[in-house]
Amino acid sequence: MLEKTFSPKDVEERLYRQWEESGAFKAGNPERVAAGAKPYSIVIPPPNVTGSLHMGHALNNTLQDVLIRFERMRGKDVLWQPGLDHAGIATQMIVERQLEGEGNVRRRDMGREAFIERVWKWKGESGGSIINQLRRLGASCDWSRERFTLGERGAPDEQMVRAVTKVFVELHAQGLIYRDKRLVNWDPKLQTAVSDLEVENIEVKGNFWHFRYPLADGKTVRYPSEFDEEGKPTAWEDRPYIVVATTRPETMLGDTAVAVNAEDERYKHLKGAHVILPLVGRKIPIVFDEHADPTQGSGAVKITPAHDFNDFEVGKRHGLPQINILTADGKINDEAPEAYRGLDRFDARKKIVADIEALELLDRIEPKTVMVPHDEKSKMTVIEPYLTDQWYVDAATLAKPAIAAVERGETTFVPKNWEKTYFEWMRNIQPWCISRQLWWGHRIPAWYAEDGEIFVAHSEDEAYAAAEKHYGKRVELKRDEDVLDTWFSSALWPFSTLGWPDETPELKRYYKTDVLVTGFDIIFFWVARMMMMGLHFMNEVPFRDVYIHALVRDEKGQKMSKTKGNVIDPLKLIDEYGADALRFTLAAMAAQGRDIKLATNRVEGYRNFGTKLWNAARFCEMNECARVEGFDPAKVTQTVNQWIVGEVARTAAKVTEEIEGYRYNEAAGAIYRFVWNVFCDWYLEFIKPLLLGTDESAKAETRATAAWVLDQILLILHPFMPFMTEELWATTAGPARKSLLVMAEWPNLSGLRHADADAEMGWVIRLISDVRSVRAEMNVPAGAKIPLLIKGASQENLQRLARHKDLILRLARLASADTTDAVPAGSLQLVLDEATVLLPIADFVDLKAETARLAKEIGKLESEIEKLTAKLANEKFVASAPEHVVEEQRERKADAEAARTKFKDALKMLEGAV
Repeated sequence: MLEKTFSPKDVEERLYRQWEESGAFKAGNPERVAAGAKPYSIVIPPPNVTGSLHMGHALNNTLQDVLIRFERMRGKDVLWQPGLDHAGIATQMIVERQLEGEGNVRRRDMGREAFIERVWKWKGESGGSIINQLRRLGASCDWSRERFTLGERGAPDEQMVRAVTKVFVELHAQGLIYRDKRLVNWDPKLQTAVSDLEVENIEVKGNFWHFRYPLADGKTVRYPSEFDEEGKPTAWEDRPYIVVATTRPETMLGDTAVAVNAEDERYKHLKGAHVILPLVGRKIPIVFDEHADPTQGSGAVKITPAHDFNDFEVGKRHGLPQINILTADGKINDEAPEAYRGLDRFDARKKIVADIEALELLDRIEPKTVMVPHDEKSKMTVIEPYLTDQWYVDAATLAKPAIAAVERGETTFVPKNWEKTYFEWMRNIQPWCISRQLWWGHRIPAWYAEDGEIFVAHSEDEAYAAAEKHYGKRVELKRDEDVLDTWFSSALWPFSTLGWPDETPELKRYYKTDVLVTGFDIIFFWVARMMMMGLHFMNEVPFRDVYIHALVRDEKGQKMSKTKGNVIDPLKLIDEYGADALRFTLAAMAAQGRDIKLATNRVEGYRNFGTKLWNAARFCEMNECARVEGFDPAKVTQTVNQWIVGEVARTAAKVTEEIEGYRYNEAAGAIYRFVWNVFCDWYLEFIKPLLLGTDESAKAETRATAAWVLDQILLILHPFMPFMTEELWATTAGPARKSLLVMAEWPNLSGLRHADADAEMGWVIRLISDVRSVRAEMNVPAGAKIPLLIKGASQENLQRLARHKDLILRLARLASADTTDAVPAGSLQLVLDEATVLLPIADFVDLKAETARLAKEIGKLESEIEKLTAKLANEKFVASAPEHVVEEQRERKADAEAARTKFKDALKMLEGAV
């Protein structure tokens, strides 16, 4: 007996444990493999070992699980490969904070090995809680194969470590990994290079400081000295300096040139000229370079190759020296004048501005909002472009085959427009910095001799052997202290998780994977790198499709952030509404290329959808609708049953097609409409007379059909709402189940169409729906039963009216339904195929008052539409208002226009009443 209501808290943990214990999630099912099941595989984007489930994870993993459950039910040998990323910086930060809290212990005081042991201890006790959170979501990964990008501590012949080492060593031998001195994003607090993904540009109030750099050798530049009311120069004078602007005055200590544009008339005479760098006294050249924009400020730009990415490129073009003026912890070093050495960079900034002003070389200070790079996690540390020796991958060479593979269609992006983003980045790719000055991570397999010679090897013994061969004797070597960028090990994820570099059966069977589901923000950092590594080491792309999902925003369309206080916690939604409701909401809103605006009431609404299905199952149970062994839906005889069988077949085909095309919202929408509208609102109402009737044969067929339809609903809904469907699968009446729903067979109902039944019941539904719409639009009292007359109907439709008259009267709340040749006064007229449907409502509604009401409503709407149109036509509003505000105005306008059309149609109908 079904409970009155479905309680997710009471079943989710029990069902998930049952799925796991049954082995349903495990790949390589012997029976399926023996039967020739095709493999289907997805690698999970590995969440950070430090992470907790957020809404992006919930969306990403829901979409993957829909595909996995769908293909598992289609009989494929499914592998959803799970795992965790070791998250080098984030993990090390957590443990270092713990140590500081225990008595200000620092990792360098502990030593490397003791610190690493402490991190592994943390990982064992606290890391990876997100895995259990994914279980709460219903993710059906093969947890027996869970992997970790760093391998396992103390495991002999650890395969993950061997994989990473092999890739590094081989790429180095091929000249594709090398050591170089270049600019990197540098975190002065952690004292390590960081990737672009770990940098967040934050808008802050700052300044442009305009400094005067004295020209050498008596040179001058003409500058405007007087201006008119419009700001145009009216007088000029020659000045012995050139003005440059900077947001980071401290970097001037490392300037090695000033750049101007060769087309800038103000500076053409300065070719070969120099300036004297204030405070430093260094004579530096003026160079002609396109980087200088004549329309911006003075048109002159200070060039600091060691502290600015653009300046670094300018410096390379002109052979400029690279002078680093910062220490690793963000203080001024000994390359600067003595007065500034040892100062924190921001303290140095204040002193430099004061000293420049004292020398009368401060031209002006311009307050300006600027974007300042911060570390993405704490948002506190300002990131510096910093010149250091690091290890790099020749990404440009590796990118070429990865570009060609997408061009040939070996990997397809969905939506396809993301291919353009992929190509643009790959075709302009820069060397990839892969070294990090951390202790937690894959240590770089490179050893150094005293003279700086580098030996890259699979092991220390191999490095010493290579060094002995090189020098002819044994020499002392020191291993590189750095570790590899986390993205380096995760770039190998599609094949390292399958056992590579060993030639395992799993690698042979499941590579290449079928689809990668991920967000657009890591196309560059992860997708592209997996493509490069997969093609280089496996000679095949790592995935057939890349599905790029959008962002989950708040209900106003704003990006969720802790600072805004608009973060929605998926675990709290699961606690309140159940995992099924959250999953279905995310899938139903996952339209390709469109961000999701998530509101709690949407989750509540889809929880109500689940309740609707649960109540429908209880209705079937109370009316003895039980599954019948050997039931053949193709042989039902009742029109209403033939019709619903066809609707089921149509829906199953639609859902199959949409999931295959990664159109999750369309698939979810098709299920929703069928369950709520077709099955619950129409079919269950249609069959009540049969269930209460005296025709035992019709009653038995209808009960069996209703139970069969409910079964098909559970099957096609299962990938989206696995918990409720599995619970109903186990508790609905009928013969014993052959398997859990998670392992049941996906419906293949081709050929189950009854054209005559579809046409007949479709006509009945359209008639009832049209009458209901008129009643609502004209404010006909709910309890009023009005007459219906039909004029000019075909013989076939008259027979349909006669056969289903009782249903039509009850569901449309009609007093009668008859034919007529006349048109009574005060009748509303509807067209239904060849017939005219007449609804005499003058006795129930004041037609004049209703006409006036509709006209008034239309007037209000037109006024609102006019205001919204004007607002949206205001370029200043569209440019300056937040994106979610503009979008809200567009939605209001669209809603108002739709309502106006509806009211105009109703008014037209009233005006046509005779």
